[in-house]
Amino acid sequence: MKIAIACDHGGLNLKKALIAYLERNGYEYVDFGTNSAESCDYPDYALPAAESVARGECDRGIVICSTGIGVSIVANKVPGVRCPQFPDTYFGKYTPYHNAPNILAMGEK
Repeated sequence: MKIAIACDHGGLNLKKALIAYLERNGYEYVDFGTNSAESCDYPDYALPAAESVARGECDRGIVICSTGIGVSIVANKVPGVRCPQFPDTYFGKYTPYHNAPNILAMGEK
């Protein structure tokens, strides 16, 4: 399984932690950035990640910003993408049963 992963400056630390997890567990991933703590615009990173999932280049995706809301909105504008925000484990457990998400939106804060 190949996973698209992207963040803005507000999600950089969480993205680094998730990449370490993916690597430890043998997942293939494509990092769409950012790789800097310098202020940037989340659509510049979340949109290409979502498009890669929609085109089938990546099987699933993770997009991250401070709250997870902005990246979720951007990803959901891409036809074929279903990207809920997962604020806690309850949503993580039950959303896949009803909504068939292919991208996960998370907030670092």
